Amino acid sequence: MFSPEGPSLRELAVQALSSVEHGYDLLAPKFDHTPFRTPGSVLESVAKALEPLGPFEDGLDLCCGTGAGTELLTGLCGRGVTGVDFSAGMLDVARRRVPSGGPDVTWVRGDARALPFGPVFDLVVSFGAFGHFLPRELPGLFAQVRSVLRPGGSFAFPVFAPPRLSSPAFWTLLGFDTAMRVRNALWRPPFVMYYRTFRFGDVMDGLTGAGFTVGLRPLPEFGRRDDGSPRARLLVARAQPAAGRVNS
Repeated sequence: MFSPEGPSLRELAVQALSSVEHGYDLLAPKFDHTPFRTPGSVLESVAKALEPLGPFEDGLDLCCGTGAGTELLTGLCGRGVTGVDFSAGMLDVARRRVPSGGPDVTWVRGDARALPFGPVFDLVVSFGAFGHFLPRELPGLFAQVRSVLRPGGSFAFPVFAPPRLSSPAFWTLLGFDTAMRVRNALWRPPFVMYYRTFRFGDVMDGLTGAGFTVGLRPLPEFGRRDDGSPRARLLVARAQPAAGRVNS
C-alpha cells in the first residue's frame, strides 16, 4: 500500500495515537506517498466534470491537505484559489508543491467548521476529508460552506458507490472503522477518521437543510456497477439565495 518514501508502521502508529491535527502535522512530509492522497484519476475526472459548469472566478479547497484539490482549482478558476486546512504541516507541504502562475493562490490555516471567510467563492471542492466529521457535525459543516459561497455558487465533491458486502473492500473499511472506535474508546485525544459514517441520506438532508439544491453527474471514467448505476458521481450542490433576498 505504501511506497518506500511513505511512512513506516511506527510512524503511522504514532500518528494514530495523536490528535487529528498533530497526526497530520507528523504525516505531512510523507502524505503524498500514502494511499490516503486522492488519486490523480479522481482529480482528473472531477476537473473534467466541473469544467462545463464554469466559468468560475474564485475557488476554495476545503480541508486542502497537501493541495491536490487546490491545484485542480487553479485550472478552473480565473481569479483566485484558496486552500484551507487546520494542519500547519500539511499547508507547508502544499505551499511547496502547488506551482505558482495562473490565478493567485492563498493558504489559510483554519477549521472547516468555522470558516474565516465571507461569501466570496464561486466554487468549493473537497476530497477525502468527510471521514473527519461525525454525522452530527455535517449540518453545521454544510452551513459553513453555504456561508462562504456567492448565490448560485457550487459545492462539489465525488461520491462513490459503497462496496458490496461480499467484497474485501467492505470488510477492510469495516475493520478500519471498528479499530478506530476501539482506539477512541481507550485513548485520548480522539482521532476522528471513519470511512462508513458519511451516509448518502444524511448528506442529502444536510445539504438541502443548509440551503442547497443538489444534483449528481456521473463520472464515466470509473465505469458502472452490475445494475448499471455509476460507480462514481460528482455531487454538485448549488447555493440558493437566502430567503427574502433578491438578486439584481
